[in-house]
Amino acid sequence: MSSTTAPAPRLLEARGLRVSLDGTEILHGVDLDVAPGEVVALMGGNGSGKSTCVRAVVGVLPLDSGSLSLWSGTADARARRHLGYVPQRLTASGGVAATVAEVVSAGLLGAGALRPPRDARARVLAALEDMGVANLVDRHVGHLSGGQQQRVLIARALVRQPRLLVMDEPMAGMDLQSQIAFAHALGHLKERGVGVLIVLHELGPLARHIDRAVVLDAGCVAHVGPPPHDLGVHALPGHDHEHPHEGTPSPHTSPLNWEGPQ
Repeated sequence: MSSTTAPAPRLLEARGLRVSLDGTEILHGVDLDVAPGEVVALMGGNGSGKSTCVRAVVGVLPLDSGSLSLWSGTADARARRHLGYVPQRLTASGGVAATVAEVVSAGLLGAGALRPPRDARARVLAALEDMGVANLVDRHVGHLSGGQQQRVLIARALVRQPRLLVMDEPMAGMDLQSQIAFAHALGHLKERGVGVLIVLHELGPLARHIDRAVVLDAGCVAHVGPPPHDLGVHALPGHDHEHPHEGTPSPHTSPLNWEGPQ
């Protein structure tokens, strides 16, 4: 008697995403999935549509067409309460005088909540502990290094205790120590069953935690599968391999032999 295995549950299921900006279609039918405890790297060259894709996933940009569901249901405001989002790097304070605790606790507001919950301080400390910066809780964010500020912004997303964490180039501007601390935090999130969708240019210390890569090229999926080895900006689709200082064009467009959509 044959047995069938039920498909793994999905925290995120996107099908045929089409998104336009200023009348120009940026995404051309992108499919994307993230399962519990899975880290999916969204990669591609500049202008490939990575940031547009994550902004559509978190509801910042509307869809022209396609479907998007969270936790095998709708992607409405109630579902997104359990979604953490770290946009492309901004200063943690946004130019406003604030402590680390105030910045992180701001992640507990929204969706009609005017005040943080009673356990806000404990949740703030737990999120900062995940990022290895709990000792900075009462510091002014303007006095922190760029890498420390980025870790505080990630903690602001973690304080929501999300089921799915979406991050747009979170390692930009991070020093190596902060990257290693972030890699440890990512491992703990996987163990807790949190799904992660993360925009990356290079894998760095995160490489061992990446389960799957989805590579975009000109708004289309160009590769789905294990992240290629020796990945750098020169290996990404859309990168110009003919540089002014090079005497002859590169004999290949990519050393990784990208496969078509899968």
